[in-house]
Amino acid sequence: MKGSIVHPNLKAVIFDWAGTMIDFGSRAPVIALCRLFADHEVPITEAEAQEDMGRAKWDHIACLLAKPRIAAAWAEAHGAPPVETDARMLFDRIGPAMTEAARDCAVLIPGAAEVAGVLQQAGVKIGSCTGYTREMMAAILPLAAEQGYRPDCVVCAGETTEGRPSPLMAWKNLVELGAWPAGACVKVDDTEVGLAEGRNAGLWTVAVAATGNALGLSAADLAALPAAEREARLAAARARLSAAGAHRVIDSVADLPAALAELPIGQPAPA
Repeated sequence: MKGSIVHPNLKAVIFDWAGTMIDFGSRAPVIALCRLFADHEVPITEAEAQEDMGRAKWDHIACLLAKPRIAAAWAEAHGAPPVETDARMLFDRIGPAMTEAARDCAVLIPGAAEVAGVLQQAGVKIGSCTGYTREMMAAILPLAAEQGYRPDCVVCAGETTEGRPSPLMAWKNLVELGAWPAGACVKVDDTEVGLAEGRNAGLWTVAVAATGNALGLSAADLAALPAAEREARLAAARARLSAAGAHRVIDSVADLPAALAELPIGQPAPA
């Protein structure tokens, strides 16, 4: 990424974490959720775990328990339909599993540190937000820093009165960074709910298709696919994120410079 192509009006870029900057395929939350439900005699599929990705983990668990198939399986296993106390119990127990999985999957996506670093050198503030709690991020932040990624702001699940798709985590980033107007700022995310957060905040939004939840594959698994199948899956992921309202769709954060060059940074972003 060349510093000369950074738009002079660009004030801040807010990056999601898993699937956008770290953890190719956003594998950590899928692994942790599948283990959690299996431990409670209600196995869920990876596809089910991926459906509400990007939400705070409390909201994510509640959404899973509300799905008819999972609710029925819970009632069969436990003798009663799931209630709020069950969601709270699962959330209380996911912390260690989530922390372990996130730590194991904390490798930066290729190009992430370089892109963020060049933006920071150009004077652009780097924000970030995540569906992980601060406790879950405790092990990830130093690992990311060791690999060269040090965002100027980190907002975690539970640190605003509402999570995604509300704009509050994005707005908290902008307040902490002192970055405005919203049309001079960009949200980069791999989930529909994260893109909705950005749009609701009035930001330009860039979706990441290949490295995130839309595909849900590790780099090795993606590379192992036959070329035709890989391209078909990528095309479906791109279309899905475009339909979710992304102003631009890229395959990886390494491709962000080209997307930024195409956006009319500084003008109000269409809602």
